[in-house]
Amino acid sequence: MPPRPLARSGPDFSHETAAWMAGDVPVAGADEVGRGPWAGPVVAAAVILDPERVPAGLNDSKKLTAAKREALYEIICETAEVSVAFAPPARIDATNIRQATLWALARAAAGLPRAPRLLLVDGNDLPPVGCAARAIIGGDGLIASIAAASIVAKVTRDRLMGELGRVHPGYGFERHMGYGTAEHGAALERLGVCRHHRASFAPIRLRLAREPEAAE
Repeated sequence: MPPRPLARSGPDFSHETAAWMAGDVPVAGADEVGRGPWAGPVVAAAVILDPERVPAGLNDSKKLTAAKREALYEIICETAEVSVAFAPPARIDATNIRQATLWALARAAAGLPRAPRLLLVDGNDLPPVGCAARAIIGGDGLIASIAAASIVAKVTRDRLMGELGRVHPGYGFERHMGYGTAEHGAALERLGVCRHHRASFAPIRLRLAREPEAAE
């Protein structure tokens, strides 16, 4: 029997069901988080959901509370096939944020226990993968497996930035997650640049131009 679409608001399993009916099994969803911050990696996730155990309440991670994301993260990891990949600041600086993001998405897809026949990706760019792929703008709010990937990527990155906040106290990474907030800007003026900052991003690049030794 083919999997049944979920009858609920928000993302559903209908795209995956259509792929299943067309013989594209397994189908995975992929998403990333962390393109905009001044510090930390881009984190990409790919998820193959079990058609019989699709978690209720999936949605774009940005629309969920931290507590709800954490709860869903645990359920996703228990019931689905999950892979996560990181594009660190060094790769972002060596290429650019777009290429680093696509690289991380491709690595996440390649890390799944089973190679997907179809990869559904949030956004309008496709990573270089060895299977059919579709880019869906706003996919994290429409497609269950992409929503699951967005939750896994967000929770993974938030936990990592919390750890960086403990290792590098004073920057506030555990609060702003590396984004360009007033708190982050003030910390840069006070503490300088650390190795987790993206040297190619304008605020960091300008500071390094003033104080080249800041990242040493």
